[in-house]
Amino acid sequence: MEFVGSASTQSCITQKRGRRVYGDDRDFKSKNLTAERRRREKLSNRLLTLRSLMNKATIVEDAITYIEKLQMTVKVLSDQLLEMESSSEESERPRNDEINAAEEMKKHGIEEKVEVTNVDGCKLWIRIIFEKKRSRITKFLEAMASHGFELSDTNVTTFKGATLISSCLNGVYSYKIEAEQVKELLQEIIKSI
Repeated sequence: MEFVGSASTQSCITQKRGRRVYGDDRDFKSKNLTAERRRREKLSNRLLTLRSLMNKATIVEDAITYIEKLQMTVKVLSDQLLEMESSSEESERPRNDEINAAEEMKKHGIEEKVEVTNVDGCKLWIRIIFEKKRSRITKFLEAMASHGFELSDTNVTTFKGATLISSCLNGVYSYKIEAEQVKELLQEIIKSI
């Protein structure tokens, strides 16, 4: 259907689906322009809501995955801790070679002994013999460091169930060290370890 007007009015041609073409510039106008605009806005808002829900779902999914990884890490670490505790319980029990070490020392007439000789005003030479046990040397060195002593030129020997440590002992603060006081301190340390 075609309408032709005067020169002052533009020609209007009706096409399929209710669209009209005005003039030669071919701009399409809808009959229900505002209704269509509202429909597009609703659709756009719903798509935005759906996207935000998808983002939230992704965040929740990532959080669940992270928590599961943390739970697995906790399980692995707790298993390792249980293994370490069980092995430390086993190490606290005297081992067969430790029992034999004490007997072997007695059999060969070796006794625990501490000797301290003054070398210089702030240097002492020490010689210590004690029973060979697991981690006893480490505990001895830690005790010496906690009392403010440094060991230099140290020699450690184990023989027939005994441990012999000979070393030069220095005071950290370079004050004069008394041999008798150090000897008493070393005897206390050996008894405690």
